[in-house]
Amino acid sequence: MKKQKISPYLSVSDQITPTEISLLKAEGYKTIINNRPDGEEDGQPTSKDIQALAAEMGLDYVHLPVIPGKITSDAIQAFAKAMAEKQGPVLAYCRTGTRAITLWALSEAGHLSTEAIIQTASEANYDLSSLKDKLNSLSMHGQNQQPSQTQTQALDNDTNVPQLSSAPSHIYDVVIVGGGAGGLAAAASLHKRDKALDIAVIEPKEEHYYQPGWTLVGGGVFSRNQTKRSMASVMPSYVKWIKSAVAAFAPSDNKVITEGGEAVAYKALVVAPGLKLNWAAIDGLEETLGKNGVTSNYRFDLASYTWELVKGLKSGKALFTQPPMPIKCAGAPQKAMYLSCDEWFRKGRLDQIDVAFHNAGGVLFGVSDYVPALEKYIEKYNIDLHFNENLIAVDGDKKIATFALTDKDGNVTKEDRPFDMLHVCPPQCPLDFMKDSPITNEAGWVDVNNETLQHVKYGNIFGIGDGMSAPNAKTAAAVRKQAPVVAHNVLSLLKGYQSAAIYEGYGSCPLTVERGKIVLAEFGYGGALQPTFPPALVDGTKPTKLAWFLKEKLLPWMYFSLMLKGHEWLAAPQVLSHSPVLHEAQEACDFKDQ
Repeated sequence: MKKQKISPYLSVSDQITPTEISLLKAEGYKTIINNRPDGEEDGQPTSKDIQALAAEMGLDYVHLPVIPGKITSDAIQAFAKAMAEKQGPVLAYCRTGTRAITLWALSEAGHLSTEAIIQTASEANYDLSSLKDKLNSLSMHGQNQQPSQTQTQALDNDTNVPQLSSAPSHIYDVVIVGGGAGGLAAAASLHKRDKALDIAVIEPKEEHYYQPGWTLVGGGVFSRNQTKRSMASVMPSYVKWIKSAVAAFAPSDNKVITEGGEAVAYKALVVAPGLKLNWAAIDGLEETLGKNGVTSNYRFDLASYTWELVKGLKSGKALFTQPPMPIKCAGAPQKAMYLSCDEWFRKGRLDQIDVAFHNAGGVLFGVSDYVPALEKYIEKYNIDLHFNENLIAVDGDKKIATFALTDKDGNVTKEDRPFDMLHVCPPQCPLDFMKDSPITNEAGWVDVNNETLQHVKYGNIFGIGDGMSAPNAKTAAAVRKQAPVVAHNVLSLLKGYQSAAIYEGYGSCPLTVERGKIVLAEFGYGGALQPTFPPALVDGTKPTKLAWFLKEKLLPWMYFSLMLKGHEWLAAPQVLSHSPVLHEAQEACDFKDQ
């Protein structure tokens, strides 16, 4: 929590944690205002949890959720009402504090001068200069007057649909939305090709995670801190880091609007938002995650709990689930299961543990070449396979998991399964702020050409990573091959050429079938095998020790030291020979010169 004092009565902050509520009580705060909708990101405490703990501490609590970039007059008035009626000091928070201080600023228009509001926000490290016109407009209503119906409608229109009449003071060559694997890899590959590019990265988070490592955390191989770095430590020095969340896209005006109302202009846009882990889609799951034997390697704070459960389980029923596609790394639900079974096998406990895999799909793995090797481990660990069974509810106290079973005729029934340990892979979908965006398809994914990763409508927009529509496996390894393609094609665009680099759908899923061996699945569009190494060195269709060495030792190093630095080792894009920028791109990315 990073608090900024706005007045003796109000402070604003980024997301607070449950353990910080007692600190707020000790510091004298009387009221908490939460300006975040639930479920904006993984691990976000729910409003219900914060409210319960606030009540325990004797603090008032107000939930006034605001979608980034959509601050209505009703929300402003509700914030002002809470400030007037609740006992202070008050702490208002959201993801970064931007929505909280924006609500304060708009509610104070007419009470304080526009200059004083903007200056106060600036002293708290928030730039609200983009709100100047709105603040001046509100000030015209007078200090004690409410806006008329016409004025209220104008305010709502202005806030919900960003007005872009004023020209931005700066236009970046490239703006990148997202500071995860896709965004930072794209930035690095772009900079490697042209160091003069003026690049901005929009990213509100303070931490960066190596998510492929969470499988090994859940298997007792890594500590979770091995997978976490500060965003500042991985954010390149050659980019402008805009520490804000995106509220809206205005592709016809070549601008992105942040949650603070800032219009960020670009010549080319790379969109790498990631996706949403939709824990709330499974009834009762959020309330029991991290306790009652319910865990998931899909969250940083839960992967270590998986290992605790594995070590502690001596007998009983262990269930592992996989939702409908798409999901991050289609093999990850199985990886957790195999590593758990291997530990129980090594400790001589597997005979006392009933293991079941409940897959919403109809096959063990989507690429048939790898299935025979996996089936041998299913047999070795005596795993009970259940296909076309989707987890829909969890009762943690009773330790009951409810599944929707679909038969061959499409009929759906429900069935309860008891468990002692439940590892859940959550359903996954586009992020909320991407839905209904002008740059996404009907499902909410950035709508791109599958080969060039260029937007199908807006030619100066490109997608990369988990949040785009291309039907590839959503893995970090896919990003490693996508980044050079995007970089080459963005550079071609800026120089007036057509996109010529081609992405063939590469994805990789190192299936950790036991501690020390991996089935290294590498494939592209249509399930075509795309092995990086010759079969004589690493046969990906069989479990090998060398593949485990790659996963444990080399891949984390390749991620942080190569991929995020623009070193495209074994990741050179296929480029059509007529491309005018082919020669210079090859020279820039020749690994021997890096």
